[in-house]
Amino acid sequence: MTRAFVFPGQGAQTIGMGRALAEAYPAAKAVFDEVDEALGEKLSALIWEGEQEELTLTRNAQPALMATSLAAMRALEAEGVTIEAAAYVAGHSLGEYSALAAAGALSVADTARLLRIRGQAMQDAVPVGHGAMAALLGLDFDAVKKIAKRAAHDTHKVCEAANDNDPGQVVISGDADAVKHAVALAQEEGAKRAVMLPVSAPFHCSLMKPAARAMAEALDDVAIEAPKVPVVANVLAHDAGDPEIIRSLLVDQVTHSVRWRESVAWMVKKGVTEFWEIGAGKALSGMIRRIERSAATRQVGTPDEVKAAVDSLAE
Repeated sequence: MTRAFVFPGQGAQTIGMGRALAEAYPAAKAVFDEVDEALGEKLSALIWEGEQEELTLTRNAQPALMATSLAAMRALEAEGVTIEAAAYVAGHSLGEYSALAAAGALSVADTARLLRIRGQAMQDAVPVGHGAMAALLGLDFDAVKKIAKRAAHDTHKVCEAANDNDPGQVVISGDADAVKHAVALAQEEGAKRAVMLPVSAPFHCSLMKPAARAMAEALDDVAIEAPKVPVVANVLAHDAGDPEIIRSLLVDQVTHSVRWRESVAWMVKKGVTEFWEIGAGKALSGMIRRIERSAATRQVGTPDEVKAAVDSLAE
């Protein structure tokens, strides 16, 4: 069975995530310690004992989710399963950073610092309340792109297709007025549901250009190595291995669509039949099954799930 390891994005964060891994595996605890040291604060205390509202702040959620994913990866490694057990790795939005760190392209400390900068820059790019995102269910990507374009035209503001998650779920992003108008248009066009998302900024659209500039500056100072296994990039929907191309793609990723549906379909076309979701939550597993019904999925975010995943390789 050919497998891919996939890493979740924002929205999967919960208080207590990764704690059982840290208690069961010294290597997992070491990840949280390294992230705390890199950021100069006890992010682990917030992750395990803090308030959900504070954890959900973009500047906290991004490094916290990466730390939890890398802790799960270290737990797998402690059980003898290395990153090379995957034919490909991929991550949804910030999860691409987790995938790169897991594949050895970025150090954990650099990844934590980059995600803190990324989260803060994305938050600062648009004043709170001025931007919005919405999930449109039951329409495909091309239909949503047309709706977003019409909403932008009608309001003279930004509205763009941001996340192509699966065949029936596309997220739009932009100025709040334009996104609300697009929601109304989507309902007229037969969307099953159109839901405003509880986010603090409009990610993955052109309003994020200031954040892209901040990331370009931050990434200039970071060493990027060739990944040990191919990393499927959000912007390309296929793999990228050259460190300088990866550096450029991480800048583009801030303002470009997350091409998750296409990325999963590309991995399936390359022979992947099983996807392990490494870290918190199970949102990616649901998307993957809607993209490819025959794909097997597995969550790896607790000690029991780590053991079950390891045992499955012996079957």
